[in-house]
Amino acid sequence: MRRIADSFSWPLRPRSRWTWAVGVVAVALFPLMFVPLFGYAISAVRASQLDPSSGPPPWRWSSRLLYDGATVALVMAASAAPFVIAYGSLARLLEQTAGDLVGDAVALLVLFFAWGVVALVLAPHVLARFAASGDLRDIVDVISAIRGVRRDFATWNVVVAAIVTAWAIGIACAGLLCVGIVPGVFYAILVSAHATAALGGSGPRPPAR
Repeated sequence: MRRIADSFSWPLRPRSRWTWAVGVVAVALFPLMFVPLFGYAISAVRASQLDPSSGPPPWRWSSRLLYDGATVALVMAASAAPFVIAYGSLARLLEQTAGDLVGDAVALLVLFFAWGVVALVLAPHVLARFAASGDLRDIVDVISAIRGVRRDFATWNVVVAAIVTAWAIGIACAGLLCVGIVPGVFYAILVSAHATAALGGSGPRPPAR
């Protein structure tokens, strides 16, 4: 519990003064920088597994960073594909009673919510294991992720609560603190990475590829 609570202050202790600068740029240029941003998120999980007391790691541009980021991006796209495919059918069904505009909006919200729930159930465990092992099989092992939730539901529940809270804080930064949503999103990514690390082992870091 204490370790996960520390997740909210962890992003404020970067090991390099460039961590936040590069991170904010990566979020702002997300369409161009999503692969290294996802790769950095995995490196942040890995760093927290090895030493949860140290702050976010510095950015290290390497094949490992790009490999991790591309893997996460592909898995995210694959997980979203069934919901994208279902959108057309659900929207047409809802349009019959709610009209075109409302039907499309409701279908989008319902499917986005469903995808978010699936991601919260599966992503923390698979990302924690992938960060620790670097093995592609770990990030697609859905059965082990479900077993992990059942085996230690209390820890998973606290991790998910921390992730959801971090994103709420990050989005609130845009209006409440007047710092903009971009730094808030990077903060949420770092909190999520540190909290996720609580679910994974601290095995040896895989060699760079």
